[in-house]
Amino acid sequence: MNQLCRLVFVTLGVLLALTMNGCAGLLVGGAATGITVVHDRRTAGTVIDDQTVELKLQDALNQQLPPGNHISVTSYNGAVLLTGQVISMPARQQAEDIARRSDPPVREVYNELVISPPLPLSVQSNDAFLTTKVKASLFQINDLPDFDPTRVKVVTENGTVYLLGLVHPVEADAAAGVASQVAGVRQVVTIFEYIN
Repeated sequence: MNQLCRLVFVTLGVLLALTMNGCAGLLVGGAATGITVVHDRRTAGTVIDDQTVELKLQDALNQQLPPGNHISVTSYNGAVLLTGQVISMPARQQAEDIARRSDPPVREVYNELVISPPLPLSVQSNDAFLTTKVKASLFQINDLPDFDPTRVKVVTENGTVYLLGLVHPVEADAAAGVASQVAGVRQVVTIFEYIN
């Protein structure tokens, strides 16, 4: 599949995900998971475990933390990234503790939560747009024979872009370099797991 076709599919997938909800969203999400597994370096079981961790952990955080927090959970290959805003240092630590006790178990927790009020909707919308722009920019990397942009997970919080994935070091460098050139990106944080 050429780069333009992949870009079109990614863009359509993002648009569908943003516009759908309820059961239809679950169906599309399930189909997207099947497509993702084909290109993913994680096993199908690990992909499902990561999705399960995200759903269960988000629910646990919503139930166990005091109100007023805005936390996003991303799980990739057993590593959890917590981004967003919390009301206090104890809430930040409690969120990390809850993540460490996750089921299925996680290998690592990256706690990037900041103590502040939740970001305004305009900033959250801009972050979603930046994520889309960064994902699209990864398709510019065409000088690496085995590089597949869909293997890089992109999360954006307040202009900071987090990159996750199972990648070769040269792929990580290329992805971080391209992401850092996207207009509006303030910082790029790599949370890659390296493979040989």
